[in-house]
Amino acid sequence: MKYVFGPVNSRRLGISLGIDLVPHKTCSLNCIYCECGETTDCTALLREYVPVKDVLAELDSYLSSSPELDVLTFSGSGEPTLHSGIGTIIAYLKERYPRYPVVVLTNGTLLWKEEVREALVRADIIIPSLDAVSEPVFRKMLRPTGEITAERLVRGLMDFRPVFAGRMIIEIFILPGVNDTPDELARLKEACEKIGPDEIQLNRLDRPGAVYGLQTASWKRLVEIKEFFLPLAVEIIGKPDYSKKITGSVSEIHDAVGAVLKRRPSTIDDLSRTLGLRKVEVMKIIEEMDTGGILSKEEMERGIFYRMRADAAE
Repeated sequence: MKYVFGPVNSRRLGISLGIDLVPHKTCSLNCIYCECGETTDCTALLREYVPVKDVLAELDSYLSSSPELDVLTFSGSGEPTLHSGIGTIIAYLKERYPRYPVVVLTNGTLLWKEEVREALVRADIIIPSLDAVSEPVFRKMLRPTGEITAERLVRGLMDFRPVFAGRMIIEIFILPGVNDTPDELARLKEACEKIGPDEIQLNRLDRPGAVYGLQTASWKRLVEIKEFFLPLAVEIIGKPDYSKKITGSVSEIHDAVGAVLKRRPSTIDDLSRTLGLRKVEVMKIIEEMDTGGILSKEEMERGIFYRMRADAAE
């Protein structure tokens, strides 16, 4: 499948079937920490990047057997709200497959546009990012396309909250020395108080980012920031549930590993947890892919991260 991937064990959402609506690294931001790599098409243009009918056909093919899933998640390797048909797809899922909650992972930068707010209103959960509020930090950390500003991001979230009946979880990605200064944290807290999300989730660098040499926030620092945000509801994102095993044929499992590596770098441990596979199974698949020359590798403190080579991911 080209647009539907997984399912995977999500750290936050359980067993999640992914829906990828834009080509690799098509986004309104070029975040320095992005695990998917540098943005190749930085844009705020809304259009039908991939055919809606093809996405719906893949969803029907997978969901017709009523698989055991916790959520359906719009995510992948770009910004899903750039797709002009996301509202149509959400409406289709709510009507045809109401048993599955619909989640949208978004950078939130397009919610200042009324048509985007209208498109997302039927989702069950929206998880927008809010990493910086001051314009200098916003531009340094997120490197947006021209018309995107911090003020528009915050305003879009504030405008969306009253019309959205679902659960809103704001994710803040902490980069030491970039957005964890007392001033920026105070601005972030004030913005969250105005927006009124159901929850705030703190995240940190766990894989290679788009820019080399970024620091990872310590657990101690995240706890300090969590305490600073009180009495707002704040959670520090943890690791996925090890207990949920995802099954399939050998070729399906091979494809699932490839789908993950196409979208984000992962260690063998990551793939084992994410897909619920034994490490020996993952190692065998990685060895086959590596021998085939379709993987790149980067060693970090947490281990060797494998990524699908760009020329192999097309």
